[in-house]
Amino acid sequence: MAFDNALVSRVNGTSNTAGTNNSGMGATSASELGEEFMSLLVAQLNNQDPLNPMENSEFTSQIAQINTVSGIDKLNDTLSSITGQIDASQKLQAGAMVGRGVLVEGNKVQVGKDTVLPFGIELDDDAAQVTATITDASGRTINQYELGEIKAGVQSFNWDGTDTSNARVEDGTYQVSIAATDGSGRAVASRALQYGYVSGVMTGGNATRLDLGPNMGSVAFNDVKQIL
Repeated sequence: MAFDNALVSRVNGTSNTAGTNNSGMGATSASELGEEFMSLLVAQLNNQDPLNPMENSEFTSQIAQINTVSGIDKLNDTLSSITGQIDASQKLQAGAMVGRGVLVEGNKVQVGKDTVLPFGIELDDDAAQVTATITDASGRTINQYELGEIKAGVQSFNWDGTDTSNARVEDGTYQVSIAATDGSGRAVASRALQYGYVSGVMTGGNATRLDLGPNMGSVAFNDVKQIL
């Protein structure tokens, strides 16, 4: 039995035949590749030199190779299925957040006629002392709060909208900055978080995004630090 050169080329991933796809792979799946591999293996066994037959180790190695290819193909299919399920679950979770408040990275605090929106703090490590400073648009300090010891993670806080003299500030947008230290006085990595109201969900493209209105735009679902 003679070798089929086209078959050998497909299994080896090379071909000189016109019309072959760019990858050079004739088989389009692990199962097809496995069938061609077995055909080639049978041809090798039928045409081997009786005085120098294929070693058991060679035979086992070739079987192991095709099993590996088949296993990777099945694993990719499984991962694709899991990814699809995660995406669907994330969209359902995002839909349930419409009408809810969230904390995302940012330093703005909105003061309105009847309300002051909360802000948040994210710490990479436990802090022995955390200070929150409220400033206006010109950078002038409006108020400052010693928040004491705070554990690592995300915490939300409410500012009463007053300055250092306990007078109500004007409506508008203010900024909050965070300074945190541990028990040794060393700085702890920290980030200010701002409040956003989820008005809708956008599911186009590869990521689910939350619409936080015209002033804040949209953020990725995974960027939400806390749901209020």
